[in-house]
Amino acid sequence: MVRVVLLGPPGVGKGTQGRRLASEHGWALISTGEMLREAVARRTPLGIEAQKQMDQGLLVGDEVMIGLVNERSADTDAAGGFVLDGFPRTVPQADALDVTLTRRGHALDAAVSLRAPDVELVRRMSARRECPVCKRAYNLVSWPPRDGRHCDDHPDVDLIQRADDTPETVKRRLVVYGQQTAPLLDYYRSRGRLREVEGLGAMDDVYRALTRTLGL
Repeated sequence: MVRVVLLGPPGVGKGTQGRRLASEHGWALISTGEMLREAVARRTPLGIEAQKQMDQGLLVGDEVMIGLVNERSADTDAAGGFVLDGFPRTVPQADALDVTLTRRGHALDAAVSLRAPDVELVRRMSARRECPVCKRAYNLVSWPPRDGRHCDDHPDVDLIQRADDTPETVKRRLVVYGQQTAPLLDYYRSRGRLREVEGLGAMDDVYRALTRTLGL
C-alpha cells in the first residue's frame, strides 16, 4: 500500500507517469483536473462552488481543493494506495493532506518531483496541438497526427494550438510554477519524503527511475 504525490512543472509528464504507476500497481489515480470535472458534472456542493470560482476566472481555492481531495481519497478504490497528480500545489494544501491522512491512521509515503530543463518543457508544450472538434490531443514531436496537420479522426479539420501552449505563455507558467512550488519542495525535503527523478529521456526510462526511487 503506497500513497504518493507527484510534483513537477507543466509538461514534465506527471499525468503519463502517474497513470502508468497507478494502473500497474492497482492504485487509484487522483488527478485534480479529472476530479474537478467530475465534481462539476455531478453538481456536488464542492463541484458547484468550484464552478463558481472558475466562472469568475479564479483559481479554485485551497478550501475547495482540499475538500475534493479528502472526498476522493476516501473512496474505496483508494484504500489500497493512490497517486496524487496536481495536488498539493501549496504548503497549506500539503499540511491539510497530512492532517487528513493522520486522522485516518495513514501517512504519505513519498513526494516525487519530476524535473526537466525549462527549454525542454517549452519545446514539448509548444508542440502540443488539439482537434477543435473532438478535443483529441497531439504532440508534433512525440505524438504527431498521421499527416502532420489534421486530426486523424477528422481529416478535414486543422489542428489548433491552445493559447496557454504558446512559447511565451509556457515560459510565464513555468516562472509561476517555480515561485509557487519551491516552498512545497522544501516542505517535503525537510520531512525526508522528497524524491527527485529526471523527467528527460524515453518514457520507459523515466518510469523505471520513478519505480526505482519508490523501491517498487
